[in-house]
Amino acid sequence: MGTRGRLAALAVAPIVIVLAVGCGSRDSKPDLVNGKTLFVGKGTCGSCHALARANTKGTQGPNLDDAFGTDRRDGIGEDTIQGVIEGQIAHPRRGSIMPAGLVKGDNARDVAAYVASVAGVPGKDSGALAKVGQQQGAGKTAVEKSGKLTIPADPSGALAFEFGKATAKPGKVTFEMPNQSPVGHDIAIKGDGASGKGPVVNKGGTSTFSTTLKPGTYEFYCSVPGHEQAGMKGTLTVK
Repeated sequence: MGTRGRLAALAVAPIVIVLAVGCGSRDSKPDLVNGKTLFVGKGTCGSCHALARANTKGTQGPNLDDAFGTDRRDGIGEDTIQGVIEGQIAHPRRGSIMPAGLVKGDNARDVAAYVASVAGVPGKDSGALAKVGQQQGAGKTAVEKSGKLTIPADPSGALAFEFGKATAKPGKVTFEMPNQSPVGHDIAIKGDGASGKGPVVNKGGTSTFSTTLKPGTYEFYCSVPGHEQAGMKGTLTVK
């Protein structure tokens, strides 16, 4: 069966679903900025799926550039691809780890429209889309105080910490990552022979661990699959 045939077979059930759930209350075109925001942040799609234009590198779900890039080159239209994606959001395949209805209504339409517009398309997003997912704390530095280094997760749901850099003195350091994000995270460290990580915590929890560090440069990161690859990491300097 050719690519077009495979997509057509896959699309039959989802497109019927879209006819039922895709007609949101909004009559305007899909909001691609909202779609990308949900994809990389609160929708957490990017923690499982790789999509180059969204700068996500998740490995638990299909690579969306691979999944739809060939179909696009074979002449499958964006509307059809959007319908397939929206149907799969509402009703994931049997055995999928993705919960049904992760995003709903107009939000599901926006996510599907964004993915359909960029999957398998070379280049980078521009304008307002380019600003979505940027780490607001990338230039901020967390400073260790009395042996404790606090690096909160980004509360918006973006796969990021509130700080992109950190400094500490040599010796025992306790890492704390308060999490007010709707996404589960942990904090871990690696580099220069050091390792360690705290537990994965959901909203309201704090991931913490202690380790002894010597002078050098390290990386702190979230070890949840796909999160580090999506940019949830930073540089720790110990001196």
